[in-house]
Amino acid sequence: MKTRKLGKELTVSALGVGCMPMAGIGKGMYGQANDEESIATIHRAIDLGVTFFDTAEVYGPHRNEELLGQAIKGKREGLVIATKFGFAFDENGFRGVDSRPDNVRKACEGSLQRLGIDVIDLFYQHRVDPDVPIEETVGAMSRLVEEGKVRYLGLSEAGPDTIRKAVATHPIAALQSEYSLWERDIEAEILPLCRELDIGFVPYSPLGRGFLTGQVTSRDDLPEGDYRLNDPRYSEENFAKNMEIVAVVKSIGDAHGVSPAQIALAWLLHQGDDIVPIPGSKRRVTLEDSMAAADVALSDDDLAKLDAAAPAGETAGPRYHEPMMKMVRI
Repeated sequence: MKTRKLGKELTVSALGVGCMPMAGIGKGMYGQANDEESIATIHRAIDLGVTFFDTAEVYGPHRNEELLGQAIKGKREGLVIATKFGFAFDENGFRGVDSRPDNVRKACEGSLQRLGIDVIDLFYQHRVDPDVPIEETVGAMSRLVEEGKVRYLGLSEAGPDTIRKAVATHPIAALQSEYSLWERDIEAEILPLCRELDIGFVPYSPLGRGFLTGQVTSRDDLPEGDYRLNDPRYSEENFAKNMEIVAVVKSIGDAHGVSPAQIALAWLLHQGDDIVPIPGSKRRVTLEDSMAAADVALSDDDLAKLDAAAPAGETAGPRYHEPMMKMVRI
């Protein structure tokens, strides 16, 4: 597996693993997961040279971190473990965002325990808290770096002003935000700003929540309770239009003898050496397919066809419903 750098110093595998589908995401969010297969998937990723694994406190909550911690026990050396904080929840469920300094520390301590590690390699603010100045939050995060509990800091779905203020407080190694062939809005301002400030970029949902894999050919393919049945881009009115993107991805994949998923991931990798996608996997077969994208070379003609098929801002439907859209680019 090839490597890349996030920021100036943090070396990771060119592709990471998004652990979110593996455990603790609610009933059937991306289809049912099996803990045994999920752990085997993490072990297979390590065998393939993957070093970068992404989880979060809110996934479950807590169960996803526990699963990853179980999987990496005895295999920690050389891995880059990323987790995220910033949501408030209790026994009754999700209660909003919370990036107050005391919660930053509480979340870190809990994540360290659940993951079974001594230091978090990359600690992200999961969503910006509009009620807490980013300088206070990043200041609290930086104190964890000073104490040796965290190595590098990251943000997720932050807006330009927030990013600049954060960097003025402490170096930021990575920004994690949605980026894929069907979600390219970050190209206008966010990605150039990251490059100006030496911040690496980590695309989540790099396969469009599975849409770009071509495995879902109709809404009927999704099991009852699957989150995507309520996704605007999977809706009845938008599905057929978005399948036109998949048709082009599939045709280029056929020409290369690889899967649509590999083409979609290879396109992201071709957008710059500072980009490290984290496709979600919960099974070894999909993991192996995705990781092979690191070796796919796209021609200028391939890239032109993909750009034409999926221009920025032209995907049918918003990427989230309004409540979640209000939580991004703050």
